[in-house]
Amino acid sequence: MTETIDKPAGVLAVLHRTPRSVRYLLAGVLVNQLGAFVQTFMVLYLTVRGFSAGQAGVVIAAYSVGSVLGGLIGGELVHRAGPRATITTAMLGSAVVLALVPLFSRPAFFGLVIAGLLLAGLATQSYRPAAAVLLSELMPADDRVMAFSMMRIALNLGAALSPLVAAALILVDWDLLLWFDAATAVVYGLMAGRLLPALRIERETAEPGEPRRTGTRRAYATLLRDGRFWFFLASVLLGSIIYVQYTVALPLKISAEGHPTGLYSAVLVTASVVLVLCELKITAYVTRWPGYVAATAGTALMGLGVAGFGLSGGSAVALVACTVVFVFGIMVNGPTMFAYPATFPAAVKARYISAHQATFGLGMALGPLFGVTAWVALGNGVWWVCGALGVVAALCAFLGMTAPRRSGTAAA
Repeated sequence: MTETIDKPAGVLAVLHRTPRSVRYLLAGVLVNQLGAFVQTFMVLYLTVRGFSAGQAGVVIAAYSVGSVLGGLIGGELVHRAGPRATITTAMLGSAVVLALVPLFSRPAFFGLVIAGLLLAGLATQSYRPAAAVLLSELMPADDRVMAFSMMRIALNLGAALSPLVAAALILVDWDLLLWFDAATAVVYGLMAGRLLPALRIERETAEPGEPRRTGTRRAYATLLRDGRFWFFLASVLLGSIIYVQYTVALPLKISAEGHPTGLYSAVLVTASVVLVLCELKITAYVTRWPGYVAATAGTALMGLGVAGFGLSGGSAVALVACTVVFVFGIMVNGPTMFAYPATFPAAVKARYISAHQATFGLGMALGPLFGVTAWVALGNGVWWVCGALGVVAALCAFLGMTAPRRSGTAAA
């Protein structure tokens, strides 16, 4: 968002006036996230089933590719079928694929597993543009950033609880991981179909005498010509690559320095607790800032936090402190940057949101490859590279979110 709000709304005030349909939407996001086990446990699941580590890596890569494609396809489906139908279809489709994967999760069916996880990633992630569009349509403009912060809280709370659920399921049967994931997707899909409003999203229209498909082309042409938004997407891509190092390069560093694995668990718990307890309150203050200030400052703070890992000198206390700085950067820039694509006109909004979601997914897919390669080549120097990328990402956020848009892409 680029407008300045003079007085931020309090957290409780926003929660009180949040529409019931938004609460259903956020509850569905939380339920679905409780079963989001693929990216965190799929490697272990496949190795237990007899796959090699290399094969497991290929499968995860296929899921990541599907996630990027799902983000793009989801935006188009929003305009063609509406947000509610998109979420329902995506969740039920994901449930079917995930429920079938255990039936052929053997090395002899390696190709089927790749295809299944590609489809699972596509279906699972295609709901996100629809959820973002629906959230932006149902919440008042002044509460939009806070609404996206609430969605991030639902995602983070589900991500914090899901490992506990997974630990219990693994004790019974590893296949339950995927079946529980499918069950949560079914619940969310049914909730969406029954409880969410059937909004129709405006589409870009063709000029008189032009083929109808020209309207869709014009919508994508508007996005492709929006140079400032490309700076924004560059910031999202670099920021997500930096973010992934918290789960890739950081555990490698902790292990290489001889710390117990419990330290990494402590870092994860610290990050989760800070996010859940503080993000809404921080967002209540950040909403008074121009959007580019929050995005630039938060991204720079993220870069400072990861660069600090390189200066920790093997100190566990320093690692935890740098984690807190890193997480504060995420809390400052995250809600604003996730809400920003939703400020575009309804005719192109879903496509801007899907471009953002796909770019974020691409960064999450490239991040592990970058982190492992940089760690092997540079060791502790990876944090200096991440710090430099943070500066570039902050500059891109500033360039992408400062200037007023032209009339073709004026803010809603």
